[in-house]
Amino acid sequence: MTKNISIIGDGGWGTALSVVLTNNGHKVTVWGPFPDYIDAVIKNRENKTYLPGVKLPDKIKWTGDRKYAVENPDLIVLAVPTKYFRQVLESFAGLMPAGCPVLSVSKGLDQKTHKRMTQITSEITGERPVAALSGPSHAEEVARNIPTAIVAASEDQAFCREIQKIFTNRYFRVYTADDVAGVELGGALKNIVAIAVGVSDGLGFGDNTRAALITRGLAEITRLGCAYGAKAATFAGLSGMGDLITTCTSRHSRNRAVGERLGKGEKIDDILRSMKQVAEGVWNCAIAHEMAQTAAVKTPITGEVYAILHKGKNPLDSVRSLMEREVKPEI
Repeated sequence: MTKNISIIGDGGWGTALSVVLTNNGHKVTVWGPFPDYIDAVIKNRENKTYLPGVKLPDKIKWTGDRKYAVENPDLIVLAVPTKYFRQVLESFAGLMPAGCPVLSVSKGLDQKTHKRMTQITSEITGERPVAALSGPSHAEEVARNIPTAIVAASEDQAFCREIQKIFTNRYFRVYTADDVAGVELGGALKNIVAIAVGVSDGLGFGDNTRAALITRGLAEITRLGCAYGAKAATFAGLSGMGDLITTCTSRHSRNRAVGERLGKGEKIDDILRSMKQVAEGVWNCAIAHEMAQTAAVKTPITGEVYAILHKGKNPLDSVRSLMEREVKPEI
């Protein structure tokens, strides 16, 4: 059945999902904050800044008008960077139809409250079905019909199954889960490990180091996630290990690219000024570091990434700090 779907956020991920949903026969409207840029997307049928090289279906509607964007949707998809998530959602809260279900596809944590995006959604928009969609899914590949598997999580499993039907097609496969905390925390915390892997690559280290960081990073993410209500098994799935592998190894990964430039000696402020898109791991690292301290969870990789990003620590000194830690059993 054809659905009216509103996507809030005209970045690469929101745009890629608009292509998936349009190909699935749904009516899609995408909102972006800058009317001039929206006009350029409409004219060129291409999102040149966030998803260059992908010709967009003519059927997708684009708008900078908030009221029009959520006029009569069956589903609202939130695809806003977490840094701006609360602010944007508050601007839409009074316009959203009561009870209309909401799907968050944003990966990260709120800077002020450390809450997950579905928690913020429920807080701001009130009683309605809410879910999260996460997993190994670079927008550049999804928009080009490259086979992808991802997971939808909600306390409302009927809503999860509805999302599964709406999104699934021959190249985009959706699984369901009930561990919302695990799915969202996996998507947020993996970016920090990706920065660490990027630093390793920038320093000229090899596959051994990358594998060690990914493996021990997964253990660290699992410990921290479980301390905040997640299930350990979730981190062995698509939204945990799957997303971690993709983000740590892909040429598309902004977080890995930030780390690589740090490893090559660039300063974080200069790196961020040069970027058009957001690297969520940079500020989520500080949040995760504080969460770990609050819960008394050991997160040595996160701690060193935090020291590099926010304390100016030399990356080679961080390598020594990690390698010279007291030895212990793996499990």
